[in-house]
Amino acid sequence: QPTDETQAETQPEETQPTDETQAETQPKETQPTDEEPVSEQPTDEEPASEQPKDEEPASEQPMYEELHAESASAPTEEGDGQADAQTEEPHSEPALAAGEAHGATCNCIFIILPENYKHTKTVSLSRDVNEILDELSLELHIDRRALGLVFDEMRLDGDQTLESLGIAVGSTVEMLLIVDIEEVTMHSTSGSAHVDHSKMPNFIDVEVMPDDGGPKRIISVYIENTQTQKMPWLGGYRNKKNGATYLHATCQTDRKPKVYEKDKKYTRDTQTYEMKTRTQQSVRDGGTQMARPDLLLEDSMDREMVAGRYMTSEEHHQLRVKKTIVIQRYTRGCKARKRARELRRKREERQYFLQEEAQRKQAEAEERRRKEIERRMRPRTTADFEILYNELEAWRLQETQKINEAGLLEGERRAALRQLLHKETKLLQTIDRLKIAANAENRDVRIAHTLSDMAAPKAWEISDGTGVEVHTPFTTRAKELMQLYNGLRLPLLTTDERLDVLLHVKWTVKEFDCNLTRETVELIDREADLLNRGRDPRSMDGLRRRVANLFLQFIETPEFNPEATRYQIVPGDFEMDLPEQTRLRNAKNTQTIT
Repeated sequence: QPTDETQAETQPEETQPTDETQAETQPKETQPTDEEPVSEQPTDEEPASEQPKDEEPASEQPMYEELHAESASAPTEEGDGQADAQTEEPHSEPALAAGEAHGATCNCIFIILPENYKHTKTVSLSRDVNEILDELSLELHIDRRALGLVFDEMRLDGDQTLESLGIAVGSTVEMLLIVDIEEVTMHSTSGSAHVDHSKMPNFIDVEVMPDDGGPKRIISVYIENTQTQKMPWLGGYRNKKNGATYLHATCQTDRKPKVYEKDKKYTRDTQTYEMKTRTQQSVRDGGTQMARPDLLLEDSMDREMVAGRYMTSEEHHQLRVKKTIVIQRYTRGCKARKRARELRRKREERQYFLQEEAQRKQAEAEERRRKEIERRMRPRTTADFEILYNELEAWRLQETQKINEAGLLEGERRAALRQLLHKETKLLQTIDRLKIAANAENRDVRIAHTLSDMAAPKAWEISDGTGVEVHTPFTTRAKELMQLYNGLRLPLLTTDERLDVLLHVKWTVKEFDCNLTRETVELIDREADLLNRGRDPRSMDGLRRRVANLFLQFIETPEFNPEATRYQIVPGDFEMDLPEQTRLRNAKNTQTIT
C-alpha cells in the first residue's frame, strides 16, 4: 500500500525501476485486476525477481537539470571551469544572431513545461529541427537525446525546417520544448549504476495508460533526492498483459524519523528532574575486538580524526569580539528596518487620512453648492425666500446704478428704469408662484407627518429598562382615519375605486351628527352622483379638495379622533352648540370606539 511519502510514477513500457532511483507506481484506483503478489507465485503471472532483468544502470552524466528563470545566467556548483563556460556562452548568441541577420530569421519562444520556463531565440528559417535542438542543448545544459519540439500540436521531425512549417519572416512563434528524461534513461550506457541525485530533476511528467482503455493521463511526480542508503528489495507485481512492473511503496524514499514527546529534552521537567544512580546488570555482554593476524576486521567505515590548531585565549577573545560585532550589525539592521517600516506605515496612514479628508471636504463643498442651487430653484422655507428677495434687491440696485452711471438722456433713462421695473415685477411674480407651491407642498408634508404621528404606537418602558410598542384603541382609530384620508388624496383612481373610498368615508363620518359631518356627507353624495353621471374627474378637483379638507377637520377634532388632543393649542368646547340629544348620541359612539 502507498505510504505518506512521495512516490514517483513512470510509464511501465519505457523504463525499468531501480532500487536507488524512484520506483514506478500506479494509482490505487487503476491497479490491474489480474495482478497478484509475488510471494504467492501465481500460475498466470511471473513473479518479479530480486532485481529486474531489464534494469539498466544510470549513466554518470546528469539526465536532467531543473530549469528556472535564474539558472540561465547563474553558474552551477560543478566547478570553476563550468562556471566560466556558462559566462562565456551568452557571448556566442549575439554573434550567431549577427550572422543570421542577413538571412530570413524569426523569433522563437521555447516553452518548457511544467515549469512554464520560456527561452527566446532568433533562429534562421533555413535551419532544421536537429540543429535547433543541438543549440538549445548547449544553451540550456540538457542532454540532446531528451529534447523534442512540438509546433501546432505536432511533434516535429529532425529534418524539418522552419521554412517548411510555413513560418513567416520576422514573425514570433511559440513552440513547446519537450524534455523527455525517459528517453535519456533508455539510451544510457550500461556502465556504473551510480546515479548523481544532485543532478536529478525535482519533478518529472509521467504518462499513465489505464488498463480499462481510457484516455492517457499526464501526472507530475515529485522526486525525493535525499535517498542515501540502499533500500531493501521487497518484491512486487508484474502484469502479463502489458509487462508493467510495480514495486512496493516502501522502496521509494527514506522513512521520516519518528519523534516522540519524550524525546523533547528542552522542557521544565527534564531540566529540573531529580537524578538518581542505579546499578543494573545488562542482559548481553559487550566487548572490543582488536586486530590480530588471524582475524579480518571491517575498516571501510572507519574515520581518522585529526585535532585542529590550538586556539589561545587571546584568539578566542578576538573571535568572540568579531562575531559579537556581526550580531550587533544584524541586530541594528533589523531594528532600523522595523523603524523604517513603522515610519512608512505612518506616512501611508497620514497620506490616506489627508486624501480622505480632501475628498470629504470636496464632497461637503459639492453638497453645499447643490443645496444652495436647490434652495434657489425650489425654495421651501422662509430663509430660502429671504435669500431670493435679498438677491433680487441687490440685483435691482446694481442695475439702477448702471443705468444712472451710463450717462443716458432723461427719456432714455426713464425708459430703462421702466424696463427694469417690469423685469423686477416678473421676478416677484415668479417668487410668489414658488411661494404658493412651497406652501402647498409644506402643508401636505405637515399633514402627513401629523397623521403618522397620531397613528404611531405608544412606546412604553417596562421594569427591566427595555421599551415596548403598544397599539391602543386611540392609535388604531387614528390609523384607520389616516388611511381613509390618504385614499381621498390618491389620484388616478377608477370610478369604482373612488366610489368605494367615498362610501367608507361616509360610513365613518355618519357615526356622529353635527354640521361638519352633515356637510361632508352632502359633498360625498354630490361627488358620487356626478361620477355616476359620467362627469370628467378633472372638473371635480375643487369638490374633491373640499371633501378632503372637511375630512381633515374631522380627523383633527378630538371628539372624533381622541389622538388629536395632543395637537390642540387651545382646547375648544365643540359640543356646546349641539342639541342635548346629539351630544348624548356622540358620547355613546365615543364610548363604543374606546
